[in-house]
Order: sequence, then structure tokens, then C-alpha cells
Amino acid sequence: MISPRYHREIPQRYRLEAGRCEDCGEIHFPPRFVCRKCGGKRFAIEVLPRRGKVLTHTTIWIPPAPFEIQKPYVVAIVELENGVRLTCMVAEAPPDEVRIGTPVELIFRRLQAQPVWEVLQYGYKARVLAG
Repeated sequence: MISPRYHREIPQRYRLEAGRCEDCGEIHFPPRFVCRKCGGKRFAIEVLPRRGKVLTHTTIWIPPAPFEIQKPYVVAIVELENGVRLTCMVAEAPPDEVRIGTPVELIFRRLQAQPVWEVLQYGYKARVLAG
């Protein structure tokens, strides 16, 4: 059975929607109900930029079962152009191509393989930009 949490996160996973506090302008990703900076409770939807850079990363050599086919893979903390930071898998790059400061763009990809009776889960991953 698919987790209800996954369905609640679809706007963030599919459209990279964050919440911008209408009182102080702080951007929260994923969106929150209360601003961590000013305590405000009014938020506007803000679509995040797709480009950023790797702040730090690690290589996963022994993954959990749903990710076994993807090993080894890199998980990175990416800082987007507007300063928002998020954690994501780096796709389409061997571990030795990912370094601190590497420019990346967020792309839409399947997150994990599931049995045929499950719904496929999609979301964002980072892809290394050339040059």
C-alpha cells in the first residue's frame, strides 16, 4: 500500500512548491504551517528554481532494498539559486563526478522501483551540469 505521506508531498515532489511567509518572506521547503523565523501563519506558494550547487554529498554503497538496483548512488545537499537547501539523490552521474560546488539542476525522475501492484513514485533528483 502507498503511504499517505507520499500523496501529501506531491506538490513538493512534482512541482517543487515551497511556502513563502507573507509576513517576513522566509521560504520553507517543504512548506510549513508556522514560519520558523517570525511565527507567521500566512503562506504563499513559491515555485523553487531548478538550478543550484552541491554543498555536501555522500555515496551510498549498501542501499535499502528498493534502491538496490541504483547502487552505488550519491545523495547530496543542494543549495538552490534562492538559498533553499534540500536533500536529494544525484542521478545520471558516477560518484567520482560529484564534488562540493558542482553545479546541478533538479529533474523529475522515478524515485524507486516497487512491485507491479504498487503505484510508481516520482520526484526530484539532481543532475550534474556540464562545464
